[in-house]
Amino acid sequence: MRMSLYVPGTSPLHRTGARWKLAALLLCGVAVFLTTSVAVLGPAAAVALALLLSVRAPQEQLVRQLRGPLLILAAVVAVAALTESVHAALVVGLRLVVLLLSALSVTLTTRTSELQEVLELVLRPLDRAGLVNASAVALAVSLALRFIPEVFRQFQEIREAQAARGLRGSPLALVVPLVIRVLRSAEDIAAAIDARCYPPARSGHLDRQERPSGKATG
Repeated sequence: MRMSLYVPGTSPLHRTGARWKLAALLLCGVAVFLTTSVAVLGPAAAVALALLLSVRAPQEQLVRQLRGPLLILAAVVAVAALTESVHAALVVGLRLVVLLLSALSVTLTTRTSELQEVLELVLRPLDRAGLVNASAVALAVSLALRFIPEVFRQFQEIREAQAARGLRGSPLALVVPLVIRVLRSAEDIAAAIDARCYPPARSGHLDRQERPSGKATG
């Protein structure tokens, strides 16, 4: 069972630390919305495409990951062109292309465990303040990322099995078994997590539990 989009490799992106890649992705997301110049966004999209190609991921995987988002992107651009202007449509389209290709490049070159470590590091100040459980939040995000390719894989299996039986692709006939499979997988993962007592309680909570009461026992 493949539950990660990570593609092993030795590209510069593979060798870059997860925290630097996520920081660069955040800055990229902010930067593309600070400009409306097609002359800037066009080269940025070309750079994002070059980075994605440098990962050298399997062509089938790239097509599978980009096909759906690009169809939605085309619809968004068409609506923007009809309701606003061609320039506005180009700006929206190029912004989304930069973000999509950059995010996919980071996802393909970063293990889920590395993303989880970065999230725990970022949330550590909030954890110390007792506002969140950094380990729990990081685990939830990492599981969500792992479930994305797994849900798609199960959807493909159900659709192919129904096609082999001569059944038409009814949305209800696809969604019901998919939901059942996803719920079963979620139950199995939850049981495994509970059995390992993970994630651990916050350090502050443990300190309060382990702190001696100071009362005499004799």
